[in-house]
Amino acid sequence: MTHTRPGRRMLGVLALTGTLALAATACSAGGSGSTAPADYAKPASDLSATITYGLWDQAQVEAIESSLAGFKEQYPNIEVNLSVTPFSEYWTKLQTQASSDTLPDVFWMNGPNIQLYALNGQLEPITGAIDAGDIDQSDYPEALADLYTVKDVAYGVPKDMDTIGVWVNKQLFQQAGVELPGPDDTWADFQATAKELSTALAGQGAFGAAGGMDGQTTYYNTIMQAGGEVLEDGTSGYNTPEAQEGVKFWTDLIASGASPTIAQLTDTSADQWFTSGKLAMYWGGSWFRSALTDVPFAADVDVLPLPKGKEQATVIHGVANVVAASSKNKQAAQALQVYLAGEEAQKAQGSFGSIIPAYQGTQDAFVESMPQADLQVFLDAVSYAQPLPVSANSAAWNTFEAELLPQAFSGDRPVDEVTAELAQKMDDALQKETR
Repeated sequence: MTHTRPGRRMLGVLALTGTLALAATACSAGGSGSTAPADYAKPASDLSATITYGLWDQAQVEAIESSLAGFKEQYPNIEVNLSVTPFSEYWTKLQTQASSDTLPDVFWMNGPNIQLYALNGQLEPITGAIDAGDIDQSDYPEALADLYTVKDVAYGVPKDMDTIGVWVNKQLFQQAGVELPGPDDTWADFQATAKELSTALAGQGAFGAAGGMDGQTTYYNTIMQAGGEVLEDGTSGYNTPEAQEGVKFWTDLIASGASPTIAQLTDTSADQWFTSGKLAMYWGGSWFRSALTDVPFAADVDVLPLPKGKEQATVIHGVANVVAASSKNKQAAQALQVYLAGEEAQKAQGSFGSIIPAYQGTQDAFVESMPQADLQVFLDAVSYAQPLPVSANSAAWNTFEAELLPQAFSGDRPVDEVTAELAQKMDDALQKETR
């Protein structure tokens, strides 16, 4: 979900399967469900407390400990205990903790879950810290600040961010005798290049590109590039010509033989095809950089902007730090949240190069961490990025995506038929969120 996450869109499917019961239990479990800002005051430097910081990525612990060293200088009597839970168990554990008022004082939150936890009173607003001038949301990409604002109340402070680009294995391009794509390539250019690569590399069992069921890295981007929406004013955008065009980009890619089949991609995900040296182009997030350090072709990895559709677009997402409304040491927890939101902590985090800090102007270490690849692509993409589509219970309609879209990707059913059914089921699920 290492920092290589199970495609961060799959956070919607995987992460929320364990939290579906939360909506029924959370309001009686510590949180009041109110969005009224709580009192906030910056603590004195001699405040004494022990708090827990919950996260899911062991690979980031060293960077976090580096940040905490600076926090300890400001608050020597606040002890911070890290609670690292594997991503596969993180959200189930969080649900149990929310139901028993034992959430970590500070913990990681993502886009697909923020509304569910905020609307059920489990999170402390950051409004007080904003009003006090201790957090400035303009320090972060606007789309991320908006993602962690629910019903006009801000709850999370972005700690990192990610956008999507095309990772390329230049070795395979050389073996195939195919020129690298250009930064201004269109959908048609990409499809043609992928087909040419797959034809030339067929004897090696390799492909030019790959589809898959990770919407954040694939079809959400093309839906946006076609001028469509996944979610629009609380309803599904799938039953529109634009969304259907965005899905069709991938059905065409697979049908042409330029990509493994959806069955092959179910057995072996696109990122695994790439790291195994069997995929020349992979639509992946900036977080994927940490998975490429030790691959045999690491020196020949590069990254390009996504090809252009009618519009230039990419999904943006990022993890945020939140404070539990039920925290018994809320002032200390808020102090840590504020410190981690600042330039000093974000620079310390970014110095390890594995993620892109969300704080504007602290991303140089990430860009420089892989000199052979143009990682600046991911930062440039922020200017045309659109937020990851989420709702109060994203898992409900994520499940329908996972159920229905493979029927289009396999060619078993027409795109318009599948997306129409998906839109209907998705709308039914979205209506239940408002009841």
